[in-house]
Amino acid sequence: MEHPAYELSLPEVRTTSTIFASPHSGRNYPLGFLKRSVLDERAIRSSEDAFVDLLVADAPRYGAPLIAATAPRAYVDVNRGAEELDPALIRGVGRAGHNPRVSSGLGVIPRVVAGGREIYHGKISLGEARARLQDHWYPYHERLHALIEESRASFGQALLVDVHSMPHEAVESLCRHRREKPEIVIGDRFGAAASAEIVGQVEDVFRAEGFKVARNTPFAGAYTAQAYGRPSRRSHVIQIEIDRALYMSEDDLQPNANYGAMQRILSRVVGALAEIGRPAAERIPLAAE
Repeated sequence: MEHPAYELSLPEVRTTSTIFASPHSGRNYPLGFLKRSVLDERAIRSSEDAFVDLLVADAPRYGAPLIAATAPRAYVDVNRGAEELDPALIRGVGRAGHNPRVSSGLGVIPRVVAGGREIYHGKISLGEARARLQDHWYPYHERLHALIEESRASFGQALLVDVHSMPHEAVESLCRHRREKPEIVIGDRFGAAASAEIVGQVEDVFRAEGFKVARNTPFAGAYTAQAYGRPSRRSHVIQIEIDRALYMSEDDLQPNANYGAMQRILSRVVGALAEIGRPAAERIPLAAE
């Protein structure tokens, strides 16, 4: 199912409360946006979670929906709140309370890409910012919210797996004091977005595949986990960060030699995460790969 703001892949029958989302893999760069940016096409893609939607594309095979934003993160970031507008970028926006994401240039309409590189020369209008939200942010979240409510109605709970990638350089820098650098970071906002039992099960799935796993450090979860993670209402959100070096070359934004193997591993992971959200009486062994 296609929409200008997202691509939605649905199973023939939803058999699990698990939902997969890829908010930052969008690669439909408007030509006018590219022409307006001071960055070249390679640099402007540095914030993109390239290939993440493809790595988890088997979700419908396991009875779970997958929603992926189509707009690139540099254009509009659906993992930020619609109110997170940056006065340093958008004319007509007043300064509000301190928000570290906005202050760093990573609001809902980003001012910078990875490495703090400015996207524009000058500012954009408030009308342009609102148009991007109307065209992309609101439709994406309306559909995501509906998917969550459908899971809660059908299964008594929802488990949203929000999948991201992290630059290998960030892992090295932010985890430099760790003896073992994580390959997967599981974020649950320090227990606020998902139950401890579910987070433990998710961690077990990744560890069973041989990944080095950390929780919440250096990435605990952003807007989506904050907005939809309500364990008391049986609405659980887990943010997953995958080290990009496991499957791609960050220098040229191309799959590396390990991409195929990683795709197969993550297909098994997706299947196991779908099992977590399946009613116990209906759980079935995963098919052999």
